[in-house]
Amino acid sequence: PLFTDPRLWSLQRRSITGAFGVGLGICFVPLPVLFPLGLLFAMLMRLNIPTLLATTFVINPFTVVPIYYLAYLTGQTLLGESSSGFAFELSWQWLQHGLLPIWKPLLLGCLVCGVSFGLAGWLLTRQLWLWHVRQKYRRRSHAANG
Repeated sequence: PLFTDPRLWSLQRRSITGAFGVGLGICFVPLPVLFPLGLLFAMLMRLNIPTLLATTFVINPFTVVPIYYLAYLTGQTLLGESSSGFAFELSWQWLQHGLLPIWKPLLLGCLVCGVSFGLAGWLLTRQLWLWHVRQKYRRRSHAANG
């Protein structure tokens, strides 16, 4: 019954713009739970499911490193930490010891970037939606009067 709510599938401004903003915010969660988290937010906030899930594809194999590196740099700047020699190595040893010095700036940066990008995405899609509706209304008004 949760998936049959028409608001989860509707193409209304609130549903679409909110889903886009929340989807961008969720992209900064540094865990592989974007889809379940997206579905949970969509159901709780009554947002468009396809838009929210499609927006989470901003995180993909090509963008994951630059996005999380931006989050790390943001957190590092906010914490006032100096940059240290960061070297990634795909091994269990690195996961156990290499993540320890970067977890605080990474998580803070993910939080700040998630909220910032989510709000910016929501505002941008909202403004684009309103602009499109106004343009459509003006064209219809001119056609009726002219």
